[in-house]
Amino acid sequence: AKEEGIPISAETAPHYFSLNHDAVMEYDTRAKVNPALRTPSDVQAIKNGLANGVIDAIATDHAPQSALEKDLEFDKAAFGMIGLETALPLTLELVRDGTLGLPEAIAKLSFNPATLLGIPGGHLSVGSEADLAIIDPEYEYVLEEKDILSKSKNSPFIGKTLKGRNELTMVGA
Repeated sequence: AKEEGIPISAETAPHYFSLNHDAVMEYDTRAKVNPALRTPSDVQAIKNGLANGVIDAIATDHAPQSALEKDLEFDKAAFGMIGLETALPLTLELVRDGTLGLPEAIAKLSFNPATLLGIPGGHLSVGSEADLAIIDPEYEYVLEEKDILSKSKNSPFIGKTLKGRNELTMVGA
């Protein structure tokens, strides 16, 4: 987008359109992020921004924290949560609830961020390097700590049923 000739962009993270402040009401430090989770009406405003194109990109805001940093009293615990492994299923929820079409959702995770950063990626073209992911949008599973590949396990989505998984990624020649 451009405002008075100045390029502008906006991003959000999946936890801001998937969770609200109820996630921290039990003082769950896994949901302690900065900026903090807000009200259901704020979540709806994020969804509206994604739907009308004001928000261009979805970024994971992947913030791994060790158990030593998160397993503390709420006010002393570190901010942040992991997001790489839950970004796809949480974004696909926007497709299922009608907020975004599948092409728009995928573009906000791939093409749009690459374009905003001025880097190649997020699309396929003859002669370019491979850059694609094969996903199963219907694969349903319960996220378990043992299945998280990140070194950190600080996710409030552990124990939740998610739908959608990356099956294959191709990057490079």
